Amino acid sequence: QGQWVESGGESVQDGRSLRLSCVGSELSFNSFCVGWFRQTPGKQREGIAAMNKNGLIRYVNDDIKGRFTISRDRAKNTLNLQMNNLKPEDNAKYDCASDPGQSGEGKKGNCRLYNYKDWGQGTQVTVSS
Repeated sequence: QGQWVESGGESVQDGRSLRLSCVGSELSFNSFCVGWFRQTPGKQREGIAAMNKNGLIRYVNDDIKGRFTISRDRAKNTLNLQMNNLKPEDNAKYDCASDPGQSGEGKKGNCRLYNYKDWGQGTQVTVSS
């Protein structure tokens, strides 16, 4: 059974950095596609970054790509998200997810940013002006 446990969310001032971590079960961590998502009350969950088993990364947009970095620690079954230059618009509950059934898109197996499974409880990030 897949499972994620997130940590690292805090209340910080805009412009500062934060590092989030997700410890995954063996099933979740070893999925071909794993990713970070965020959700604000009243809005749908948004996929912001995903990584396939070979290390290929997809970010949702250029803003996220320029400030956030997704990485994996295989020794600890941990998925990380380094967030720099945080903005109030980044306020959200951040969650990890995986999809054992996804093989990616194209020859390189690029991961999509929707229709994932095995969600964790999430960790709250609050950024003040």
